Amino acid sequence: MTIDDCYYLGYVAKSRGLKGDFQIFLDVSNPEEYTNLESVFVEINKQLVPFFLEHIQLQPKGKAIIRIEGDLDPQMIKEITGSQLYLPLSLLPPLSGNHFYYHEIKGFMLIDQTFGKIGTIEKVQESTAQDLLVAKHKGKEVLVPLLDDTIVRVDREAKEIEVQTPTG
Repeated sequence: MTIDDCYYLGYVAKSRGLKGDFQIFLDVSNPEEYTNLESVFVEINKQLVPFFLEHIQLQPKGKAIIRIEGDLDPQMIKEITGSQLYLPLSLLPPLSGNHFYYHEIKGFMLIDQTFGKIGTIEKVQESTAQDLLVAKHKGKEVLVPLLDDTIVRVDREAKEIEVQTPTG
């Protein structure tokens, strides 16, 4: 399993004792959807390592306490602490309509209602101000703000996203 086959779930904030308990931060919209996690992938030394969970207990503000199955030595506890958590893309529920996951639209044709075909979406650039669709048009990078009222249509079969870009 590689990171490209997974999505980012969150990170291990700190260890809690020596029995495999950790406080994690779930960087997701609905942490409640993850109350029945059986396993997670932990990125250790740029490799994804699977760990099975004995339990997960949600806390306020996207935090949770997990217990990893088995005996962990102090070195492994140290390596896990601060690491990023991932889950396989296959566990994401499918979205419909104009809702999409950022990873699924890579390679879609970006079409503007006014200007027509712009180019293939290379990525979604995430930022604190607003996320941007990144596409190439005639050798130049085009950035389109990703706003709810910008997206007109998502056609998964044709691999197209139609947008109404703001002026400018």
